[in-house]
Amino acid sequence: MTDPARDPTRFDLDERQRAMLAEMGIRVWWPQASAPEPVAAQTPAPAARPEAVAGAVAGAAAAPSPRAPVRTEPIRAEPVRSEPVRPLSVEQTADAVPLPPGVDQMDWDTLQTTVAQCRACGLCSSRKNTVFGVGERSAQWMVIGEAPGENEDLQGEPFVGQAGKLLDNMLAAIGLNRSAPGGQAGVYIANALKCRPPGNRNPEPVELQTCAPYLVRQVALVQPRIILAMGRFAVQSLLQTSEPIGKLRGRVHQYQGVPVVVTYHPAYLLRNPADKAKAWADLVLALQTAQ
Repeated sequence: MTDPARDPTRFDLDERQRAMLAEMGIRVWWPQASAPEPVAAQTPAPAARPEAVAGAVAGAAAAPSPRAPVRTEPIRAEPVRSEPVRPLSVEQTADAVPLPPGVDQMDWDTLQTTVAQCRACGLCSSRKNTVFGVGERSAQWMVIGEAPGENEDLQGEPFVGQAGKLLDNMLAAIGLNRSAPGGQAGVYIANALKCRPPGNRNPEPVELQTCAPYLVRQVALVQPRIILAMGRFAVQSLLQTSEPIGKLRGRVHQYQGVPVVVTYHPAYLLRNPADKAKAWADLVLALQTAQ
């Protein structure tokens, strides 16, 4: 039997972390050896790992039961499968303005200044602020979202508002904090796009492609141990694939040699609380991969 003290899938959550999971709408429990509680019919009992996480269930009162239970056994990452980069067509790139040269060699300050002054696509005409990124610049974890929304555009920071609060609760549940000063608890947060699309519309492929060098350089500067990609457009931009998130979850991908775990965007989870249990499973996979 695996030594519980060395089991990377064991989570000894304190009261604060349990409160954070409650904010996500997730209830995590372990059966007690002396008096195990009865298990609901739809939740499978653990086979031989009483010390592992037994399950995560979406607990919002109005939310339906999750469609599938969270995996409780150690998750084995599948071999990484490279996805071919799909070049944009001539029609898509005809109006794009080239970025300044040397983005791949810029330091943090130069890169941030260049992003703030960028006019490489039409989004510059409607933005209020560029949204560069926040957090510990030498963090082991990097969270990458899709594009700024209205609140992000006003404040110039990614993941603010209700979606940002949910993200912070998700990170806190596994011991991470966007304000932590480095170390294992630190996290750096950025978006695939640095400017808000008008009306929060979906990003255009040419916009993602134009902005991609900025994100490439951010990842190279942070050198994270793990990337958590949140949302369809962040995933498609990083992995250069049109596969839906549902088919990409549950396995480890690669970006610039860094492991990538795919999950849902917090804004999506606010609209679909039943999928919070799946997001918790993704966090567990990311934590296992980072360790």
